[in-house]
Amino acid sequence: MRVLAAMSGGVDSAVAAARAVAAGHDVTGVHLALARNPQTYRTGARGCCTLEDARDARRAADVIGIPFYVWDMAEQFHEDVVDDFVAEYAAGRTPNPCLRCNEKIKFAAVLDRAVALGFDAVVTGHHARLGPDGLLRRSVDLGKDQSYVLAVLTRAQLDRAMFPLGDSTKAQVREEAAERGLAVADKPDSHDICFIADGDTKRFLADRLGRAPGDIVDAITGAVIGRHEGAYAYTVGQRRGLDLRVSAPDRTPRYVLSITPVTNTVTVGPVTALDVAAVVGERTVWHGPGGGDVACEVQMRAHGETVPASVQVADGRLVATLGRPARGIATGQAIVCYEPSPDGDIVLGSATIAETS
Repeated sequence: MRVLAAMSGGVDSAVAAARAVAAGHDVTGVHLALARNPQTYRTGARGCCTLEDARDARRAADVIGIPFYVWDMAEQFHEDVVDDFVAEYAAGRTPNPCLRCNEKIKFAAVLDRAVALGFDAVVTGHHARLGPDGLLRRSVDLGKDQSYVLAVLTRAQLDRAMFPLGDSTKAQVREEAAERGLAVADKPDSHDICFIADGDTKRFLADRLGRAPGDIVDAITGAVIGRHEGAYAYTVGQRRGLDLRVSAPDRTPRYVLSITPVTNTVTVGPVTALDVAAVVGERTVWHGPGGGDVACEVQMRAHGETVPASVQVADGRLVATLGRPARGIATGQAIVCYEPSPDGDIVLGSATIAETS
């Protein structure tokens, strides 16, 4: 097959491209330039998309022996991922930008362009498995598994995707990179949000949304017990960073229970008030069986634990009744449904969390 390898400049995408070549595919490498200012998206192991990353990707392509190009997708990335991130926080939700990037950039804009140019598939360095049966499964390396942020992909997108690293641990990938003579073998993984290089999400949002003082209200008493400089700076389940000026009547710690942008209010309460028994999701992508209840495991945050659930999907909405309460579930995050399997848990579908109860 004629394959386009998305090369970030890291070790995973480099080894994925090399494996695609070893499998006999006709591979071309492409680096996505996503930063309007390439100097702003990396600080050490934080961030990505710098000139350094582009050079690392090019050197890896040279070692592998494949053609290499850079595609400037900075404007689309800013509109579909960065602007969406800011808008979601402004609306009181907690988005997952990695998931949005996969949905809107890597497996939409890039895949569409690749197909238009005559490529059959896009290969990436994600840690997930996609076998001949077409089922998306967790990676063998559960600590690096990225199936959660890939669960938003449609059947048509999965049919043109390749994830060569799913059967390997991260340690094995690094070892192979060294054996292949790839200079990125020991390059640190990027982490956190790639477009917030210093990791200060609160300041990033404040720079774009401005200072917006408001009240912090206790859910039990209804009393104002603190102040905030912007409700967008908080997420459900948060305990630290709360400017509480009055102690709770029961003297127990307070956690963020909800954010209400209309009144610019952050509501806090005891940890038990974070318990959620049911979740409603929208923008559903479903690959599982149709009709009736589906018994499965659900994951509601990246690298979060799974919870048994009974799921119903109808008219684009996903309703999950949890087998046990879960805490700190934020709207805007994804709920991903898995079918447990000894060969790797299978992704049945996903949705964006719209309501909890």
